[in-house]
Amino acid sequence: MSETGIDETFAEEIAVTCRTGIGDTLRSVIHFTPSSSELLYLRSDLYGGDREMAMERTSVLVANERLGFSTHETYQRLEEEGSAPDIGEYELTIRAFSDGFVSRVIVGDHGILLTSDNLPIADFEDVAVSLRTELTERVEESD
Repeated sequence: MSETGIDETFAEEIAVTCRTGIGDTLRSVIHFTPSSSELLYLRSDLYGGDREMAMERTSVLVANERLGFSTHETYQRLEEEGSAPDIGEYELTIRAFSDGFVSRVIVGDHGILLTSDNLPIADFEDVAVSLRTELTERVEESD
């Protein structure tokens, strides 16, 4: 069992889903919870392959994306109260930068953070659907 509570097989499934959907532009995949995080994939040309350094450098991103746990609850509450705009359920968050993207998917108390080089945003949507399905199945199994 890992720091974030997922088993090695599931961690590999997540990494494979991201790698397949994003391809060679994928930089990293991090699984995170409200209290811990774990690097599941790191492209070999980054940080000299030093996974510890990668986690140190991405810790600020992870801390920022943890805010999604509380905002996710806010969106759910608005939906329950009937005061949310008619935009549907949360699927993913994409942050665009000049040289790449940071993307986040959250289900329950589990989140996946992806970093990548530039690519079409639609590619993230396909991966997000797959990740949400995988995370939802795991969350339901653990309940």
